[in-house]
Amino acid sequence: MDWLTILPPLIAIAVVLWKKEVILALIIALLSSEVLQHLADGVPGAIFLGFLATIEQIVSVFGDAGNSRILMFSLLIGALIACLQASGGFTALVQSLIRKGLAKSRKQASLLPGLLGVMIFIESNLSVLTAGVLSRSLFDRFGLSRARLAYIIDSTSSPISILILLNAWGAYILGLLGAYDLENPVEVLAGTIFLNFYALVTLLIVFITIFTDRTFGTLKTFEENNQSPPAQDDTPPKEESSEPAGGLSFLILPMTILIGGMLAFMAWTGNGEMARGSGSKSVLYATILAIFTIYVMMVLRRGYTHQKMVKISFSGMGELLPLVCILLLSMALGSSLKDLGTGLFMAGLISDTLPLFMVVPLIFLTGALVSFSTGTSWGTFAILIPLGMPLVAMLDLPASLVLAAILGGGVFGDHCSPISDSTAVSSMAAGCDHLDHVRTQLPYALTAGTITFFGYMLCGLFL
Repeated sequence: MDWLTILPPLIAIAVVLWKKEVILALIIALLSSEVLQHLADGVPGAIFLGFLATIEQIVSVFGDAGNSRILMFSLLIGALIACLQASGGFTALVQSLIRKGLAKSRKQASLLPGLLGVMIFIESNLSVLTAGVLSRSLFDRFGLSRARLAYIIDSTSSPISILILLNAWGAYILGLLGAYDLENPVEVLAGTIFLNFYALVTLLIVFITIFTDRTFGTLKTFEENNQSPPAQDDTPPKEESSEPAGGLSFLILPMTILIGGMLAFMAWTGNGEMARGSGSKSVLYATILAIFTIYVMMVLRRGYTHQKMVKISFSGMGELLPLVCILLLSMALGSSLKDLGTGLFMAGLISDTLPLFMVVPLIFLTGALVSFSTGTSWGTFAILIPLGMPLVAMLDLPASLVLAAILGGGVFGDHCSPISDSTAVSSMAAGCDHLDHVRTQLPYALTAGTITFFGYMLCGLFL
């Protein structure tokens, strides 16, 4: 039975590679895990009972208040993003940066989308679309290629989203960590910030590229051959609303409430100790306050009706519904694999066959291969966290280091895989041919990935 415990995650990986569908992969993996448990117990009708147990495993996710809060937050953050977009606050931010003289040279023009990618950390695709569409004309004006623009926005959005975790990414990962006996999941997640070498190295290379105005690899060849005409229509999309764009306050105030509220509620729920606060309560309370703030501002100052705000909010929640389904199934699968003993078997197998210093580098490499093959970082987290976190206790590894390797590996494919939605959105936002973007992005991603792999090897040797 021991070897059979790794069958569900292998099935998940196989289905994702075959069908490119994470939700289906998670459902089949969860069903196989429950069926295996009933087969091991020798219960008649194991397949039928496993089917019923699969449903109950999903239902049991809502039995935990922390899980329910994370799922609620993951929906509500979609409403907040939609309201911020409709308010015109992001447009006002870009216009303000341009007025302050951040677009008077090639370097400054390249810096603008990089800064926007860092500042709009709340959602990666929103960051890409805002920075890409609003920077196109500047890149054309200074003779910068659209491939360079696609590289900059793609290489800042996902890495910054996984480092500044006051967003749906952080809530999603906290939800996955809830199934494991960690003393403080929030502290473990916060500890990944300086150990996520891939995200840090990727951002460092982006800003070195911007400030030196030098490129390498396929992107350098691409720019030398002057293959930079737009592949798509450069006309910015028309605003759905005829109302004037909102001021910068429509972005700054709700975001201040969101970030400040999270920190304040962490301290409050932790009785003055932020590290001991409840992450699920804090993100949910702060998000609701931020939504209420932007709702009041838009109804009072922009002339939006209550009905229109409700429509915008539900539209935003609908866009994140597939991700919430992935989170729900991931929570259920993690709990099921724990009952099956998959993590314990994997930990014993690795401890017997691999030198300890190679465990974390190989976790990163596995994450990079899975995410590149599937095009999804969140799906990679869902598959590898249930395998990686049990290693923490079994092999006495630092929890934050193991988690950072999983997160970095997931981000690798998210921003360079040809089938990743982030890669496709970056190509579209920059007006760059999709395959050109993939070819020019890969050398940078592989460079950062190689540095990260050896960085984790050094950590394994000396920590």
